[in-house]
Amino acid sequence: MTESSERPIAVFDLDNTLADTAHRQRFLEAKPRDWDAFFAAASADPPLDEGVALARASAEECEIVYLTGRPERCRRDTLDWLSAQGLPQGRVFMRRDADRRPARYSKLEILRRLARDREVRVLVDDDEVVCADAERAGFRVLRARWAERSAALTDAQEREGRT
Repeated sequence: MTESSERPIAVFDLDNTLADTAHRQRFLEAKPRDWDAFFAAASADPPLDEGVALARASAEECEIVYLTGRPERCRRDTLDWLSAQGLPQGRVFMRRDADRRPARYSKLEILRRLARDREVRVLVDDDEVVCADAERAGFRVLRARWAERSAALTDAQEREGRT
């Protein structure tokens, strides 16, 4: 067993936890929602200082894992963004492109898979439904409440399973 495989895992969401999505919310407020533009603009997200600092501090004791509702087609932009922010390296779990389940299902599935082999020390996420379901499943959760909430994003996360 390697040293990193013995360390607990700290799991971080991206949108509105590490990345400020406010500048691209307009794409979700349009009718119909413009998902392609919403995700294409993610590479310009400013970092959220509170989340970035927490991820860096967590990396001292934990392996960092990123768990996002972004679709797999956004992987390259997401990896580039994480690197540009100086965030700790870590595995990135993304939604399959055709997966439209609400994040509370897709994220909990991955959390449970991670927990089979390792201690999941904490999940840091802004989605209240994801947080509540993870807590009910026995995970320690830290709610990322440092970004402004978007009603359009909240609705899209739960009803459309897109992020």
